[in-house]
Amino acid sequence: MTEPKAVVIYTDGACIGNPGRGGYGAVLLFNGQRKELSGGFRLTTNNRMELLAAVMALETLKESCAVTLYSDSQYLVDNYTNGYVHGWRRRGWKRSNKEPALNADLWERILQQCERHRVRFQWVKGHAGNTENERCDALSMQAASAKNLPPDEIYEQTQGRPAANRLF
Repeated sequence: MTEPKAVVIYTDGACIGNPGRGGYGAVLLFNGQRKELSGGFRLTTNNRMELLAAVMALETLKESCAVTLYSDSQYLVDNYTNGYVHGWRRRGWKRSNKEPALNADLWERILQQCERHRVRFQWVKGHAGNTENERCDALSMQAASAKNLPPDEIYEQTQGRPAANRLF
């Protein structure tokens, strides 16, 4: 049995206002190859963009890989590595205090990708001179600043509803 390909991914998300115009950026590195991803939405949150950056990068991989994913989002890294997201899923996307877990749609996609790939999440300090993290930040800000951004439909559908009625 051959070892899975080792891929390094850097991700970042950004918002101009929170909530506000948002963007994500990702850099995938494999065997001297580089791929950059980015996209944005007219109204979303910073945490959604942090998660979406990881989702889009992992979903881009064509086969099962051993991934080291670097993110400056403690929300992403801590909730995954501490196992909280697994508990939310088991409880039907409820936190231990019975409140809805935010961003369940994106967390579900991350968990699906973690079943497909062997992913190790690593926190990296943002805005601290890490070249690839800085590049992801630039990609995400550029995407958030683009004209004619599409809606983050799931986020926009939940706006204005009382918290008890929100799905995510």
